[in-house]
Amino acid sequence: MNDEEEAPGWKMYFDGAVNSTGSGIGAVLISPEGHHFPVAAKIDFPCTNNIVEYEACILGLQAAVALKVKELEVFGDSMLAIFQTLKQWKTKDPKLVPYHEYLEELIENFEDISFTYTPRMKNQFADALATLASMGPAHCDVIDAVDGKPWYADIKHLLQTGQFPAFTDRHDRRTLRRIAAHFFLSGETLYRRSFDATMLRCVDESEAQRLMEEVHEGNYGPHMNGLMLAKKLMRLGYFWSTMEIDYVKHLNLIDERRLTALCHGQCYQQRMARTFNKKVRPRKFSPDNLVLRKVLHIAPDSRGKFAYKYDGPFIVEEVFDGGAIILNDLDGNENALPVSADAKKKYYP
Repeated sequence: MNDEEEAPGWKMYFDGAVNSTGSGIGAVLISPEGHHFPVAAKIDFPCTNNIVEYEACILGLQAAVALKVKELEVFGDSMLAIFQTLKQWKTKDPKLVPYHEYLEELIENFEDISFTYTPRMKNQFADALATLASMGPAHCDVIDAVDGKPWYADIKHLLQTGQFPAFTDRHDRRTLRRIAAHFFLSGETLYRRSFDATMLRCVDESEAQRLMEEVHEGNYGPHMNGLMLAKKLMRLGYFWSTMEIDYVKHLNLIDERRLTALCHGQCYQQRMARTFNKKVRPRKFSPDNLVLRKVLHIAPDSRGKFAYKYDGPFIVEEVFDGGAIILNDLDGNENALPVSADAKKKYYP
């Protein structure tokens, strides 16, 4: 096992998935002997496609560090994550900056590491892992931190001193200010203004428990007589018991119905693509081709129909799967961002 961990030639494929069922990330480590080490995880917070790609790459690198891999080739179908890691693109999104910095820290654990963009068709294993991880349930153990303060401590502090807690941000301060507008402080006692102008005294957890016990034991009497209360409770219990049984039967078939709908949607998209492709001839470009770029007139041109519809020519520098190309002008200046090949056509001098 030690020889395998220190052997060169390790490869890693990573991918992320965001869909209606959630977000998932997956990565596959391949040893020089051909052994596969898949890792996957479900993300239990809202995120974008770029964030899950960074999460998937970080997950794979963490697994490689745990296996004591020193030389690694990383492959992914995210142009943003790959090119930003290679420092060919700048990281401008503030949400991605912490991910990029942590990725740079993980890279320092390797003696030799390379990042290569690969099409999605060649990254199917990691893509399947990420999709399966997004569909699986997430298990998270949450422990509430008890600080010993009542729930209204921040509101009372704001009304007394006019100061916000130190840990709050702008959004929290705006929310706390809006909530505090419904409260009134009289001495050391906090009241809440109800809709009928009645002042409701705020109590902590222990006092609330005592009040509920007194009301439950009958000191204040029920809101209706005992017979009517018993009939209402029985009627509600029977109704909800039936609904729970119906919900269980319905939820037992939810996975099968979801897969049926997914298969139906994929079959429909394939039929639509076959029908459309019968009348379409694919437009293929290769490096060093001369192309013209269609001019999209956002504002009306004063020249009217005599305005140029295409500009160029440009030289194709690189072609990606999926219809993206990188263009150079005739002077050799390269455009940093790839463009779509839909609005391009070949130029014949």
